[in-house]
Amino acid sequence: MSGGALLEPFTFEFFRNGMVVATIAGALCGLIGVYVVLRGMSYIGHGLSHSIFGGAVASSVIGINVLAGAAVWGFASALMINGVTRRRAIGGDAAIGVITTAAFAVGVALISVRRGFSQDFDALLFGNVLGVERSDIVVVALVAVGAAVVVFLGYRQLLFTTFDPEVAETSGVSTARVDALFSLVLAMSIIATMRILGVTLIAATLVLPPVVARMLTNSFSRMLLLSTGIGAFCGLVGMYASYQLDIASGASIVLTGAVLFVGVFTVTGTQARRRLGHAHL
Repeated sequence: MSGGALLEPFTFEFFRNGMVVATIAGALCGLIGVYVVLRGMSYIGHGLSHSIFGGAVASSVIGINVLAGAAVWGFASALMINGVTRRRAIGGDAAIGVITTAAFAVGVALISVRRGFSQDFDALLFGNVLGVERSDIVVVALVAVGAAVVVFLGYRQLLFTTFDPEVAETSGVSTARVDALFSLVLAMSIIATMRILGVTLIAATLVLPPVVARMLTNSFSRMLLLSTGIGAFCGLVGMYASYQLDIASGASIVLTGAVLFVGVFTVTGTQARRRLGHAHL
């Protein structure tokens, strides 16, 4: 392949925008995904994205701002999941399944009743990174910065709550507030990246980078940095590969992460399996 062909995609503004937003979105998902994976709630990304989709459709039907409605719906769903889980009535995965699939079903039902929805909802379902504009880049960048600030300022509280919530509570940490804050950050991250990656692929982008990072280190702080970098790498390389291979960009980003996972798992072997068991500072 000639140098001109390698650089050809960068001559298009839509590709440059897509490359930037995919890289930022990957880094954001990698950062937030660490807490999702270590809390044993890998399914929550999949579930919340479906719930938020239902909220977006419902917001469109009643005539309010789609993003605002989706944010409220997603945050409320996350709080309900935390509330049910904290009461220990049912497991976290079961709570996610009940609440988020019901919210998604509301969206599907409304679509089936109200014909003529715009293709924007197709983009929410399957992603449309090549259709992003500079305003989308700004939104994703602001959410990423906000998430980084929350993680930096609340590092110890989040860490304590993630690994030992009962001890954290007795030590004066308000785990309910920490969970609520994390739920808000997670919901906003999913909303910001959903139009880029789509409902069907967000869960993978939240899980793959931290899992790969977990196989490379026992240190929680290094895991955060590695996962963020791996997520950005998958967004960058996956976006470029999607153009050269002429495949969907969201799928290409996820497949890049999957290939990286297989490669790291193969190289690290049993050591990686041991690292998946526990983490420390």
